[in-house]
Amino acid sequence: MYTVLDIETTGGKYNEEGITEIAIHKFDGHEVVDKFISLVNPEKDIQPFVVKLTGINNKMLQSAPKFHEVAKRIVEITEDTVLVAHNAQFDYRILRTEFRRLGYAYERKTICTVDLSKKLLPDAESHSLGKLVRSLGIAVSDRHRANGDALATLKLFKLLLAKDSEKDIIKTVLREASTGELSERLLDIVESLPSATGTFYMHNKDGEIIYLSRSNNIKKRVNQQFIKPGSRARKLQKETRKVTFEKTGSELIAQLKEYEELKRIRPRYNQPKGKLFTHGIYKEKDDKGVLHLKMNMLYNNSKPIITFNGTESGASFLQKISNEITTDQKDIVNYNSEIETLLLKYSIGNRSVIILDKGREIGEQSVVYIKDGTYKGYGYCELNHQINNIHILESIITPARGDANTNHFITSHLRKKGNHKIVELNP
Repeated sequence: MYTVLDIETTGGKYNEEGITEIAIHKFDGHEVVDKFISLVNPEKDIQPFVVKLTGINNKMLQSAPKFHEVAKRIVEITEDTVLVAHNAQFDYRILRTEFRRLGYAYERKTICTVDLSKKLLPDAESHSLGKLVRSLGIAVSDRHRANGDALATLKLFKLLLAKDSEKDIIKTVLREASTGELSERLLDIVESLPSATGTFYMHNKDGEIIYLSRSNNIKKRVNQQFIKPGSRARKLQKETRKVTFEKTGSELIAQLKEYEELKRIRPRYNQPKGKLFTHGIYKEKDDKGVLHLKMNMLYNNSKPIITFNGTESGASFLQKISNEITTDQKDIVNYNSEIETLLLKYSIGNRSVIILDKGREIGEQSVVYIKDGTYKGYGYCELNHQINNIHILESIITPARGDANTNHFITSHLRKKGNHKIVELNP
């Protein structure tokens, strides 16, 4: 016996979401034998983007039952069944979180139709619910409402059951990992993490780092790893016994740390990548001496001013520069000077500078140190004299080895982010 369900939530931070609507269809493998559909008063405001997506607003839920008023019905209709949902770990986590708030340990086995469809429909262009059911010709109404999505999932599940002629897929996807100690452990791990910018490290039972990454919201990113479908993700979830983290404050430092530590540690579940860019901006003068910027693919021993991971971002940058130029080309000296000034704004060149950005706490600022055009490391300071004195500055810096990729990270940050401050260092 199965219960096919979908849940709509308020959105928001991990473990702070509330259920706004739930739809459950009890399915015996042939037909629906029971169902429960209800709006739910989450006793908190709905995020504006969720209102726009679902059409459910705070006013609609004022007279709806609260979760504790529908909890018994949910327990009864799902008892002795396997929960079926598209990205089942998300819906299951939301349900378990709500029941934990009531002091009740809610445990069910689950089947994820994302997993099933990837195995049985590997050639599908997308495995998102909307695109998948459309590609299969499954009629759907009320997308992003609980009952509409639950019915779409039910129709998809019926099709997948029919395609699984050997029943091998269901046996392998039906997992015990969603119940008992493992799920509780992962929930406890996530709850201990901060919603802060930094790097995080997943450790196995021996303390070995098996995965590391960065995020501007560590708690959210780790949770995404723990609800991610797929066999590789399941292995990582099963092996993880502890997650440690380092706050960086600065997104740039988090990116630089992730890159350096991937190269040094080489975790089992993620490896460092090679060159992260394909194109560059080069400058050249025409026969009149007017400076021009051009984008080309990288070639051997070339030294581009700024690098890009594709033509689109490079073209966008050239347009940005063009829009910022105020001098006419006829005034060659001033026109060229203005281009050089703009390039200094968005590139490193051979300069010695520090990039100041957010710190890990109030009153602190982060420092990225660049010497003669090469990234040298990062650090944190509270007082201006720490950065104005080169000897003190170098003593607070955690050394790092810069390369073409770190320069790419830094120049990309300079182009896209506006919270930093660049300070030129005297030679």
